[in-house]
Amino acid sequence: MDKTAPRIIPIALPSTGDEEWQACRAPLASGWLTQGPRVAEFEAEFAQKHQVCHALATSSCTTGLHLILAAIGIGPGDEVILPAFTWVATANVVLYCGATPVCADVDRTTFNISPQSVAQRLTPRTRAVIVVHLFGLCADVDEIKSILPPHISIIEDAACAAGASYKKQPAGSLGIAAAFSFHPRKSMTTGEGGMVTTSNPQLAETANMLRNHGASVSEEQRHNGPRPYLLPEFNLLGFNYRMTDLQAAVGLVQLGKLDDFIAERAKWANYYREHLANIPWLCLPQWPNDGEHSWQAYVTWVDPAKAPMPRNAIMDRLQQAGIATRPGTHAVHMLGYYRHRFGLHPEDCPTARDCDQNTMAIPLHNRMVAEDYAYVVNTLRTI
Repeated sequence: MDKTAPRIIPIALPSTGDEEWQACRAPLASGWLTQGPRVAEFEAEFAQKHQVCHALATSSCTTGLHLILAAIGIGPGDEVILPAFTWVATANVVLYCGATPVCADVDRTTFNISPQSVAQRLTPRTRAVIVVHLFGLCADVDEIKSILPPHISIIEDAACAAGASYKKQPAGSLGIAAAFSFHPRKSMTTGEGGMVTTSNPQLAETANMLRNHGASVSEEQRHNGPRPYLLPEFNLLGFNYRMTDLQAAVGLVQLGKLDDFIAERAKWANYYREHLANIPWLCLPQWPNDGEHSWQAYVTWVDPAKAPMPRNAIMDRLQQAGIATRPGTHAVHMLGYYRHRFGLHPEDCPTARDCDQNTMAIPLHNRMVAEDYAYVVNTLRTI
């Protein structure tokens, strides 16, 4: 082995092992591979951890968000406010319902939706606000609630926030409903997969039917029932957004590890905070004042007025050294489809535009070791 070769540090890697592998044996042996008893168990444990009455496993966070909007009746003529600095799925699900996404600007220090920008975009057609707990830091939900009329729902895009909290209240319990992601770049994973959480029984009942083609009973209920000749009634136009028992088996193991995953990430986020603080051109992410950050990603800001070279050149330099980086995410209002369809311009949300151009995520995940973190720090110091 060439000891002079640079370390190769991916931006993210899922932390899985023999426990996840063994967990898949039971559903494989039983023959029950689609939504079944493992999904129900996963849902119950996830709901308990996030202090909600209902959790519904889905095929992704995107489908979970779509279910929530469909379940509360969002449709043509409605507007849904969302942050401009987020993954495109947050906006896409609004269009899936025939409604109009309205991009609000974000706060530069938290990267989360700006309450002041939300207030400026409220209209008589506003039906909901999607708050994104970006990179695992919860949005300021209380401030947003204070400016909204009671008929406007708050929906949490908690894709990055499993295990996070806001003022001692878990993410996923802060609005009418939330959707989580279990993509491999998240703190816990099922491969693809997601979860809807809510304490609203009517929303839960409707979303439960919608995720299974609109069926009045689940496949598990039908197969285990006493009358095999009965098919479910279909009174809703639904979707196939179910999770498999194989995924849920993995999810149960990962959920059991989540607190340890987050504690380890917080430890190394603090290491970055201590050892990168003296780099004048690198602004570090904000820690929550009252709550828990889940550290799905460690996203910095490259100050263009102080940096020795443009952000992209810095990212190229790190890539050459074996360190993977990414922009934090993109500004939806600058993406081609949204620009052309809605006539949007970069200056419509200037802070989101700047975040698009200046954020840089550096590696932080549960497969890294101390030498990896030291290498990232030392390499950044040489730039």
